[in-house]
Amino acid sequence: MSVWEALILGVVQGAAEFLPISSSGHLVLLRKVFGIEEGALVFDTAVHGGTLIAVLAVLRRDVLGILRHIVQPLSLYLIIATIPAVIAALFFKNLIEEAFASGAFLGFAFLITSGLLVVSEALFRRAGKLGGPPAKIERPLPARGREKMNWLDALLIGLLQAAAITPGISRSGATISAALSRRLDRDFAARFSFLLSIPAILGALALQAKDLARAAGPELDAGAVGILPIAVGTASACIVGFFSIRLALKIVREHSLLGFALYTGILGLLVLADQFGTKFFF
Repeated sequence: MSVWEALILGVVQGAAEFLPISSSGHLVLLRKVFGIEEGALVFDTAVHGGTLIAVLAVLRRDVLGILRHIVQPLSLYLIIATIPAVIAALFFKNLIEEAFASGAFLGFAFLITSGLLVVSEALFRRAGKLGGPPAKIERPLPARGREKMNWLDALLIGLLQAAAITPGISRSGATISAALSRRLDRDFAARFSFLLSIPAILGALALQAKDLARAAGPELDAGAVGILPIAVGTASACIVGFFSIRLALKIVREHSLLGFALYTGILGLLVLADQFGTKFFF
């Protein structure tokens, strides 16, 4: 992997990690375009570390609030939502690595992301109205904020995050979709999703710590990623991720996610056309 390729992949990771379009899916797709085969999962884990720094910087007040008061409902909900992903990572580690390496059925995963976004927006809008008794008068139903969240919300969000370990299914898209489908406040849904990325990324770093250390060691062979591309990719992911989080918060809070659903749907169809038709990249 060249430094320029690492830079591009880092920029894409930083931009796509917090927008509901699947950063991992885009990284797999770009590696196919660039013809990169070795060191994929190690590099992906490293650039996710860059976006972790970005999350801690942007949501520092939220993080400090949790650290100052560890025993609180939000901490419990983050733990509940993290457990399914931990189980999936431990039991399906080899399958996950194969998915990142091959990109098989990547197009279907993009379509799943698209479907989740469409369904969540529909459920959010539908739940936002209550039919009046006989007169059938509809009145807005306020979205539920942080104080109204419950363990079932956290569990559903966690289950969809576990499914999003597969490349092409957006982690932020899946978790935000789950939160919106439960009629959680849009701003809180995005913040909870991004806070939930912290233990997810830390877990991935822990699982790949040995390989990351080997990538930086003197025994590194010429075909592996190399420390310089990893450093460039991680730094670019961090910088772009900082601005991507701020943009994503604004978009989720003020706009529909259907535009992202259209994008991932079209991308999924194009990838499937290549996988089962043209065979240009797959």
